[in-house]
Amino acid sequence: MPQSLSFLLVHVVFSTKDRYPFLNETIRGRLHAYLATVVRNAGCECYRVGGVADHVHLAISLSRTSDVAGLVETLKSSSSKWLKAQSITKFSWQCGYGAFSVGLSDRDALLEYIDAQPEHHKKVSFQEEFRTFLSKYGIAFDERYMWD
Repeated sequence: MPQSLSFLLVHVVFSTKDRYPFLNETIRGRLHAYLATVVRNAGCECYRVGGVADHVHLAISLSRTSDVAGLVETLKSSSSKWLKAQSITKFSWQCGYGAFSVGLSDRDALLEYIDAQPEHHKKVSFQEEFRTFLSKYGIAFDERYMWD
């Protein structure tokens, strides 16, 4: 085969440090647009960015030369600087993140899930949501090291 082709759809989730609600409605839309631009500037496709005051969700199609860890590091560091420039001076993201593979047939459901975040989090906390993802994907974790 003379060329390399791939389709890697990833659901990325990360929170503000200590789940502090820095991301109010005023800044959230601009942050989501900024994050989508960072993803696209990295050569990947961003299908959706959403979330609530204490965390974000992204639906990303990785380019064949991208890696999740590097992209998330770029997203978090550049958006942290951007948020501080928007006068949110004490802002920081949590140290970790979640990244979950999603099949093409589940893309629309993922986009709907991300779009429904404000309604979803009227009933479910970020911690409950994240534990559900870890269980769904069979990822073992130690609760003592989950939250910062």
